[in-house]
Amino acid sequence: MGLFDKKFCDFCGNKIGLLGNRKLEDGNMCKDCASKLSPWFSERRHSTKADIEQQLAYREQNKAAVAAFHVTRTLGKYTKLLIDDNARKFMVTSATDLVKANPDVLDFSQALGCNLDIQESRNELKQKDANGRLVSYNPPRYEYSYNLKATIRVSNPYFDEMEFGVSSGYIKTGEQQMTANPNGWTIHTTGIGTNLRTKEYYDCLNIGTQIKDAVDQMKNAAPTDFGARNAAPAPQPAAPVEPVICPFCGAKTVPQGGCCEYCGSQLN
Repeated sequence: MGLFDKKFCDFCGNKIGLLGNRKLEDGNMCKDCASKLSPWFSERRHSTKADIEQQLAYREQNKAAVAAFHVTRTLGKYTKLLIDDNARKFMVTSATDLVKANPDVLDFSQALGCNLDIQESRNELKQKDANGRLVSYNPPRYEYSYNLKATIRVSNPYFDEMEFGVSSGYIKTGEQQMTANPNGWTIHTTGIGTNLRTKEYYDCLNIGTQIKDAVDQMKNAAPTDFGARNAAPAPQPAAPVEPVICPFCGAKTVPQGGCCEYCGSQLN
């Protein structure tokens, strides 16, 4: 087939526009059908038509899981980790219309861990010398900015990571370089020398901590943990009935419904 030959989507059959083709390993896909794939999926070009058909079926089934999802916890400011503790499910999305977005619903057992990545960028400040040339300060001075991202590792046939921003792009902290403790997570500040931008940095870092802690809890939760916490108390066994001597027939009996099992007389 020529470069400009008409192409049709292998899934819906519609004609594909000049810039609308989403190539597969052995076929073509229109952008509308491609939009139905998981937003975390990145291997389309290396997928076959059979692979994509399976994923589209999975995504269609996911709609029922979204409809049944009831949010009990929300973590994040921009893209959010939504948790349904009752059903032991979670999703990650920035959408406000969950039905339309159809975010992937995963089980707690699919959570493998979470990493927080802090990307530091610095820009050297310069000053003009006596000749009007820009030169470095002595010692050099820098302005800093930070971008915070979370990556949730999962077990899913179509993707293994859900990477999203904890901050909304880079947070500028001026000449204040931020430092983290050895594990790269929670930072406790004294408030000395902080401003709105450094406060935003700490807020986002603590949000990342909350997300990581929640994922770790899901990863470490045994399948029966939730049910055990919420199950009704097990009925207590009835106290054993001791044998007595029937005053009417003299037999040693274990009362049945309050009566002697031999003569049937009512026992007190």
